[in-house]
Amino acid sequence: MATTRGELFAGVTVAIVTPFRNGEVDWDDLGQLVEWHCEQGTDALAPCGTTGESPTLTHDENERVVAFVCEKARGRTKIMAGTGSNSTSEAIRMTKAAKKAGANGTLQVGPYYNKPSQEGYYRHFSAVAGATDLPVVVYNIPGRTGSNITPETLAKIAEKNPTVVAVKEATGSLDQASQTIALSDLTILSGDDSLTLPLMSVGGKGVVSVVGNIVPRDMMALVRAFAAGKIEEAQTWHRKLFPLCRDMLSVSTNPIPLKAAMKLLGRGTGEMRLPMCPLDAAGEARVRQTLVNYGLL
Repeated sequence: MATTRGELFAGVTVAIVTPFRNGEVDWDDLGQLVEWHCEQGTDALAPCGTTGESPTLTHDENERVVAFVCEKARGRTKIMAGTGSNSTSEAIRMTKAAKKAGANGTLQVGPYYNKPSQEGYYRHFSAVAGATDLPVVVYNIPGRTGSNITPETLAKIAEKNPTVVAVKEATGSLDQASQTIALSDLTILSGDDSLTLPLMSVGGKGVVSVVGNIVPRDMMALVRAFAAGKIEEAQTWHRKLFPLCRDMLSVSTNPIPLKAAMKLLGRGTGEMRLPMCPLDAAGEARVRQTLVNYGLL
């Protein structure tokens, strides 16, 4: 395997929630979240990703959330700003704003709904990468976007754009991750918490995490154990984390179970924006039991 480029975001990046109160961004709660992660020693934060409900944020809110998180972090943790869009011009505009706000990199989701060709993906990410010198993490999540960015396309994007440094790999396919690693020097980050250890075993360098909103230190312990060659310790963490990882992403669509969990833990209102809606009583009971089993409640 080629040496990965930069490894700027190796480790655990937490895709943080966007707290809402009465339909508006809860800035006080968001500030507390950032402060808590800085105290936890979280490697990096990714505001305005899938977990941050970016599809229901206005572009103005997206820019304000990114700028707010950068300001609150004050360099104590790295910021991977979610500034992707299915409109290339909007992605460029928000990425330029993130650069100005002081982000360390940008998380660029594959254009969703319009299902571009592989050439379209190549041109889109090249245009975004060429607009600033901000390091780019390509976010490949076909289950959300409607189509897959192939390893060959990722390798072509990386070859032509040196600021594209990593891929958030959320296809659920170790074959795809392995092929991307074989064809490029991109840093591969897991986009599924439960696949972090398997993905690291084939050459991945970390995770963009959902459960890190609750247990960032545990997720970092897994990643650091594997990176240090402590395989059995990493496997022990994997077994402990697995039920939590599974249920945060399977009881309902992310971030519905996570926001329910955080509310149960006394962190935030649990409020979402439509079309996201809260769990029913049975779903909330499952999340509560998962937290109890983990030792969080």
